[in-house]
Amino acid sequence: MLTITQALVDQIVAHARKDHPDEACGVVASPVGSGRPERFIPMLNAARSPTFYEFDSGDLLKLYRDMDDRDEEPVVIYHSHTATEAYPSRTDISYANEPGAHYVLVSTADTDDAGPFQFRSFRILEGEVTEEEVTVVEHY
Repeated sequence: MLTITQALVDQIVAHARKDHPDEACGVVASPVGSGRPERFIPMLNAARSPTFYEFDSGDLLKLYRDMDDRDEEPVVIYHSHTATEAYPSRTDISYANEPGAHYVLVSTADTDDAGPFQFRSFRILEGEVTEEEVTVVEHY
């Protein structure tokens, strides 16, 4: 289960809407070992594509060095889908390389008549996708 604050959900959704029609991507860092999403880190989609996202390798290296300096780890890795539901694509699954992370997908397409976006979280381990419950709280 992913427990996340409403403020972080709002920031992730706002980033997805801002970058639309391209996919947005980013990370939410956590103090090492806490599993508690705290620091929102929007990233640039180096692919600048509506169907694919890619972290810039230089930006990613800087991010991991910064997290290491702060004793943080990536607890949420998020990106958006602009025309399909919020479910990991085959490409998303193949690039999922953080076994402890929650993979959050936001769809900015109204694919289920449930409103203007979907916010879903998944665990992806060795190619296996498992959707998990998301609990949104005001604060931890």
